[in-house]
Amino acid sequence: MQLYCHSLTTYKRLPTLEVKVGDLLIGNNNPIRIQTMTTTDTMDTAGTVAQAIRCIEAGAELVRITAPSKKEAENLLPIKNELRKRGYHTPLVADIHFTPNAAEIAARIVEKVRVNPGNYVDKKKFETINYTDAEYLAEIDRIRERFTPLVQVCKEYGTAMRIGTNHGSLSDRIMSRYGDTPIGMVESAMEFLRIAEDLNYYNIVLSMKSSNPQVMVQAYRLLVQTMQQELGHCYPLHLGVTEAGDGEDGRIKSAIGIGTLLEDGVGDTIRVSLTEDPEFELPVCRDLVKRYTQREGHAPITPVIQPPYSPFEYKRRETIAVDNIGGKQVPVVIADFGKIANIQPADLEAIGYHYDADTDKWNIADQAADYIFSETILPFALPGTLKVITPYDTWLQAPDKEKYFPFLPVDTYLQPGERSPVLNMVDADSSQPLPEAFLQKLQGDPTAVLSVCSTANSHAMPEVRRLLMTLMEQRIANPVILLTSSAQPAADDRLLQYAIETGALLLDGFGDGICLGIDYGQPRSAQDLARINPVAFGILQATRTRISKTEYISCPSCGRTLFDLQETTAKIRAVTHHLKGVKIAIMGCIVNGPGEMADADFGYVGSGVGKITLYKGKEVVKRGLNSEVAVAELINLIKENGMWVESNSN
Repeated sequence: MQLYCHSLTTYKRLPTLEVKVGDLLIGNNNPIRIQTMTTTDTMDTAGTVAQAIRCIEAGAELVRITAPSKKEAENLLPIKNELRKRGYHTPLVADIHFTPNAAEIAARIVEKVRVNPGNYVDKKKFETINYTDAEYLAEIDRIRERFTPLVQVCKEYGTAMRIGTNHGSLSDRIMSRYGDTPIGMVESAMEFLRIAEDLNYYNIVLSMKSSNPQVMVQAYRLLVQTMQQELGHCYPLHLGVTEAGDGEDGRIKSAIGIGTLLEDGVGDTIRVSLTEDPEFELPVCRDLVKRYTQREGHAPITPVIQPPYSPFEYKRRETIAVDNIGGKQVPVVIADFGKIANIQPADLEAIGYHYDADTDKWNIADQAADYIFSETILPFALPGTLKVITPYDTWLQAPDKEKYFPFLPVDTYLQPGERSPVLNMVDADSSQPLPEAFLQKLQGDPTAVLSVCSTANSHAMPEVRRLLMTLMEQRIANPVILLTSSAQPAADDRLLQYAIETGALLLDGFGDGICLGIDYGQPRSAQDLARINPVAFGILQATRTRISKTEYISCPSCGRTLFDLQETTAKIRAVTHHLKGVKIAIMGCIVNGPGEMADADFGYVGSGVGKITLYKGKEVVKRGLNSEVAVAELINLIKENGMWVESNSN
């Protein structure tokens, strides 16, 4: 199997061609560049210039501006001239979808154009078409005819290009032959790339975006493999999770998708797509990139000759079930109360358990942790579903060994002594080779669960992944808890570390539970856990390994947006946040809407100024609704399809 990166254990950037965007160089081991996209109307020259300046001053090294038609493409010139007049020389990127003539105009003005191969030539009508090979080749000739003029303009003007595939906007032609798959995404881009190479044009960046991090990561890996095998070289890669959403969820989803690839040295420029003002995307980009500025020279990790799993498709590592951990069960969440003294019932509210003293009952939330780690025996009766992991010596004193389970170092585990007949959690150090005696004992122990902690190695995730591959190679099927403890003092940095170091493993099928901890020398409180617990469930949701809440596929606003996207997203979230497992897309315009929400159950799409079209999956249900009534109509649509439940807070 040819890998998609230099190494699974040694950090090194993937070698790529060098692309020139104005005076900015991308790829070929240049720094990872960060960028964003304006949300203003492109015809609003002053507003677009002002927002572009805010983005540049926030750190953007490229600024993308939508150009959906000829008039917007032509207006890029006064925007560019005004920015240059004010002393801002950051390269501009024109975002093109359906209009080749707009792309050819923009390529004469700005430093880079982005085209979407799914809709640059093809139209998307959600039709299935059975092509013969000859008919399919005729379609490629049609693409060549329409795409060649843009390539020639880019060559003449020294303009760079991004061939940007989106999972949700694959053409009917690609869908008919390859389906809604990562390989279909790759082939969609390769069709255009082959034409460009035939014309000796190489100033190209590629992207494979999806709102599903699992699909996104697989598509980029397959693209690298395909370029290596077919072309013998790789083009620079622009990384991003499209329609990631807003707030914490958007940051988690973006960090998992982008960070999983950056961990292996894949990626040359990134954009974090948030449903927020674009300047707020740049600090997240910067925080992601800084993780890799000094990654080379990390502590050595045992090399991998041949991985025992496929990184190009999702398959969860097969494990035995130990109590409710492993097997076919969803990953568990363990809340780390280890440094909290005198734990009381009220402290459990932080992890989803509310005690009602009047009724003497516990109310359990959808995002209630499954276990807690405590260094002491709790002085109260536990909620029915909650169990406790505690140090071995403490467990020996526990009166209720049906609720309490021991946490043992490897040395203690190997020694004789009392054990739980149900579950024994063993602390495995990923930085050290596992003793042969330990591996042998695990193979015959149906009660053992491994807790694998990310270590001080700066290349921590690959080190843990290497240990998990060792378990697969040794045919050891005991479940594994992924323990990531962060020493980062800033909450934003902790969030990214948690999301990347656990999310990357979950995307590859590793992990039967997660535990997130804080270790930066400060006392811990239940309030810390109240912030961490939703992150743990958010990571599981973003990796599609455990669904515990409503998912929102929400695009970052741009100049095509036909309503206030942030306000509308907040309004929809306020009335639907309790719909566990329902996926709702909130899309600003009809350009991306029907395609990008392909993964959603329901869609709310701008179809005109103040007008909304509602979708069930890919099917239009109600068209041209006034925005004042559209949210209520969305709720009715969810009810009509049997997916509505009343909120407990009502």
